Amino acid sequence: MKLKEWVAFILLGLIWGSSFLWIKIGVDGAASITPFVLVTFRVSFGLLGLLVVMYLQRQHFPRDRATILKFVFMGVFNTVVPFLLITWGETRIDSGLASILNAATPLFVIVIAHFWLHDEKITLPRLAGLITGFVGVVVLVLQNLQPSSGQNDILGELAVLLATVSYAVALIFSRRYLRGAKPVVQSTMILVVATGLMWVVTPVVDQPLVLPSTPLTWIAVIWLGLLGLCVAYLLFFYLNNAVGPTRASLVTYVFPVVGMVLGLIFLNEPLTWNMIVGAALVVGGIVVVNRKPRVKTEVKVEAALAPAGK
Repeated sequence: MKLKEWVAFILLGLIWGSSFLWIKIGVDGAASITPFVLVTFRVSFGLLGLLVVMYLQRQHFPRDRATILKFVFMGVFNTVVPFLLITWGETRIDSGLASILNAATPLFVIVIAHFWLHDEKITLPRLAGLITGFVGVVVLVLQNLQPSSGQNDILGELAVLLATVSYAVALIFSRRYLRGAKPVVQSTMILVVATGLMWVVTPVVDQPLVLPSTPLTWIAVIWLGLLGLCVAYLLFFYLNNAVGPTRASLVTYVFPVVGMVLGLIFLNEPLTWNMIVGAALVVGGIVVVNRKPRVKTEVKVEAALAPAGK
């Protein structure tokens, strides 16, 4: 990658990696708000930012029904479902652990893509990476399977893991059905759907409705919207266009490091051996999965697996 792309990569890692800290600030403490309220304001501020970008770039919204329905699917599974799961999960687990579990997203992408996309199949090196990453996830949650584990619990961890599955499904759906959509249009349409859904659901689910009431809470939701969604989406799709989806997805490696460091510094969260060993295994697994195999190795593997007589 060129210098400009590395700068975008590092900024994106810092923004998304630190989002787990701001989520924790929003839903934890005396002045906390509910996950529904936080997500509602986050997507609203993110949408406002992207609408400005849409206007400046003179982009237009799609009008055909089929494309709009695809964006509805993306809005639900790329934003509403994972955001609510992660935000709720962080009411039960540390922000550092949440960022590590979120780094498992590419592992789910590989598995689902094998059955959904014709050009994304599991190879032997990828299988080795999947097993390594899975062991890392098991190590991360192993200690918290016990009732006496303290602040973190298995329900919060499962919520964040389900969010990563939702992200994976949405990512593959987008690759298969929305390849022709411009990045800014796609991002904005996703947040149009998400914002509309959240403003309908939140007042019904949250009774009484408690809005952000402190400066720090407002800073958290505005930061998560304008930086964690608007700017982050633009940086990610810039990288996606410049260096391709595989290298752009490597930004998830930065999340656990940023999340753990910020959690340790600002939230006094404990650092356990599970987090260190599990993070190392997850990152190692993802590196192996994304490693580009040599052509000769692929030929030998295919030849070894081919039926006799062919």
